[in-house]
Amino acid sequence: MRRQLGRLAVDLTPLRHRDFRLLWLGDLVSEAGSQIALVAVFVQVFALTHSAAAVGLVGLVQLVPLAIAALLGGPLIDAVDRRRLLLAAQCGQASASGLLFAGALAGHPPLALVYVGAGLVAGFGGLALSTRLSMTPNLVPAEQLPSALSLHQVMWNTCLIAGPALGGVIIDRLGLSWAYGIDVASFAAVIGACALMRPQVPHRDGEPDTRRLLTRGWDELTAGFGFLRGRRVLQATFYVDLVAMIFGMPRALFPVLAVTQFGGGSETVGLLFSAVGAGALLAALTAGWVRQVHRQGRAVLWAVAIWGLGIIGFGLAGDRLGLALGCLAVAGGADVVSAVFRGTILQQNVPDEIRGRISAVHTLVVVGGPRLGDVEAGLVASAFTPMVSVVSGGAVCVAGVALLAVLAPQLARYRAPTVPASTSVAG
Repeated sequence: MRRQLGRLAVDLTPLRHRDFRLLWLGDLVSEAGSQIALVAVFVQVFALTHSAAAVGLVGLVQLVPLAIAALLGGPLIDAVDRRRLLLAAQCGQASASGLLFAGALAGHPPLALVYVGAGLVAGFGGLALSTRLSMTPNLVPAEQLPSALSLHQVMWNTCLIAGPALGGVIIDRLGLSWAYGIDVASFAAVIGACALMRPQVPHRDGEPDTRRLLTRGWDELTAGFGFLRGRRVLQATFYVDLVAMIFGMPRALFPVLAVTQFGGGSETVGLLFSAVGAGALLAALTAGWVRQVHRQGRAVLWAVAIWGLGIIGFGLAGDRLGLALGCLAVAGGADVVSAVFRGTILQQNVPDEIRGRISAVHTLVVVGGPRLGDVEAGLVASAFTPMVSVVSGGAVCVAGVALLAVLAPQLARYRAPTVPASTSVAG
């Protein structure tokens, strides 16, 4: 029995490596602050406009900076010291959050200021995430990569529980300025971690990286997309996540549903966000079994289908808050399984010299998809009802997975490559 539980428990071995541990702990603090601020942005926009469509447009104003960060940031990640780039991105994100903090202190800021601040946070945050993803495979041995990605999910979803739950309480009792202020202060942890890490220069042969970036220009910018051409498995991992996030991500409706369906306020909004993280954290903490899964593509398809079913259940829960939270938790657990295997498939099949640009494309999909989902959910809810928006989105998600399984059978057939044991990572 103890041995079986040990196989389920998340593998902590990657935390033995100093730089991975520093980055993981720094992210744990700063991401909790970012989740508090995320709730604050949605609550603030709904308070200013009382419009589901306006809340959904937060995703659109964040998508443009994300796209720019993916296009321009990818080549930079493969050309310069990734540690320094991550440090610069986190400082930029902290400054953008400071703009939101200043607006909240002013009392009733223009909606445009909130949109601009949220957009800048997303752009710098996308660059930071792409850089972090590119660094991870070089911080741990290759055979520990699935475990490292599982630990990242533990960190992320711990923040997704604690951040929104605290954010709802803080906003309700102390105000928006406190929520944004805590976010700004939390960046000190990850900035400090970056300062203590060793340089992370990308592995690359040939001419100097910065010169190559300047002389090849557009080719360097689009190399990530070119690498994906003809690689159906990698393409399918992006498509399946876009289907899940664009049609099955109802988070933009949480402020609306908290008031109109559950009769609550900011604290209820925090609970809805946290429920997804609670299920995800439970799945991540019991993710020791991922090391034994070889049909990783099939696992992704099943996980995304379960996500869609969980969202349908959430939409049909009516005013029963407990049932709604349970359905969101199921969806969150499935999302972690999908994220771990999609990330593993990607990192195992991309050489380090182009990993920054592929990670930038990955970030655009993973972070940009929910932003498009915000727009889709808000517009459908405005045209029909929030419940119709949630249920129809979950149904389209399930149907999309089935269609993708037919159109891209390579994903379902994908098996993890055999990775030789290694202990060559310093730290």
